[in-house]
Amino acid sequence: MNLLESIRLALVGITANKLRAFLTMLGIIIGVAAVITLISVGRGVEAVVIDEFQGLGNNLLFIFPGDQDPTDPRPARSGGAGLTLADAEALADPFRVPDLLGVVPSYDRPAIVSRGGEEARTTISGTNTQFPLVRNFYPALGDFFTEQDIASGSRVAVIGQTVYEALFELGEFPIGEDIRINNVNFRIIGLLEEKGGSGFNDQDNVVLVPISTAQQRLFPARRADGELRVDVIYAQVISEERQDAAIVQMAAVLREQHNITFRDEDDFTILSQSELLGAFGQITSVLTIFLGVIAGISLLVGGIGIMNIMLVSVTERTREIGLRKAVGAKYRDILTQFLVEAVVIASVGGLIGLVLGAIGAAIISNLSPLLDAAVDWNSVALAIGFSAGVGLFFGLYPATRAARLNPIDALRYE
Repeated sequence: MNLLESIRLALVGITANKLRAFLTMLGIIIGVAAVITLISVGRGVEAVVIDEFQGLGNNLLFIFPGDQDPTDPRPARSGGAGLTLADAEALADPFRVPDLLGVVPSYDRPAIVSRGGEEARTTISGTNTQFPLVRNFYPALGDFFTEQDIASGSRVAVIGQTVYEALFELGEFPIGEDIRINNVNFRIIGLLEEKGGSGFNDQDNVVLVPISTAQQRLFPARRADGELRVDVIYAQVISEERQDAAIVQMAAVLREQHNITFRDEDDFTILSQSELLGAFGQITSVLTIFLGVIAGISLLVGGIGIMNIMLVSVTERTREIGLRKAVGAKYRDILTQFLVEAVVIASVGGLIGLVLGAIGAAIISNLSPLLDAAVDWNSVALAIGFSAGVGLFFGLYPATRAARLNPIDALRYE
């Protein structure tokens, strides 16, 4: 019997016992659908993270306080007093760090912003005038604050689109209007362009104020030594080729600023945009694989179901097997027939699961416009190949058992 004839007989057997075949396939269907859906969602999340990091700016370096490792789940070791405004000013000196285009300190705190009877929970970010250039984030309406605003600690604000939508009616002009932050009045001078972002990191849900105003009027930031603390410093390198040189220059300046001796470790961390992106990409990839493994357990359960029903089939068809052997069927012919039946059952279940998984991914994409849970060919090949492999593996024992039947005993079986 050739392979095509074995496949035809397997399909005839499936259609002859539709309910039993469907129940046998159910584990495979659920497993493949879950694998396709979860891997697609994982890839979608990974794409969102990549887009958000690329939207932060070009050739960015991030300076964090303490010893930070983005791939290490343990808390960062502080190892020092943190970063200060003086550190940012030292890094901005072109004679000390010539490979930087701009330096932006950021002092961020959560707060409630209100206007009239409307409120919005947002992040207040104190920063400087180079923020639009370094972060590639410009006002769509109005202006950004000036050096004079920073020097005088002006109560002016540039708001993000999410904050605007929470506090204003659609189409209402916000420039010149007042909002309250920590019961302090601020005048809106700019509305940022829409940047986008996910629910856990909405870049539009922000209010930018002069860093001096944030540190001295809103959220006191002065340390015991008189320095003003900042949370993170962003630095833009003149070109990607000069990134390593810039990191060396910045590390030397910060070590000098923090009075770190030759043998002592840094109490700060400098990370490039690609390093952070690679770290988060690694994390999301691991989560995607983890979700796929969990969903793959259903495939194993489905494989056990296939083996169970194939053993039942062998018992039911004992006389048939004996008759086929009596008329000349060889060990290989019986083995092939039952193996093909198991693989066909698993493959058909895998195809149904593929369709359901694609539908599930499409539904998730429609429910979350920011998440594009697209099905890629790698996950399709993995799911179908694995389901066929499950059928082959779990069908091997029943097929071997059928092929080893003694034809005389099989013909006598009642």
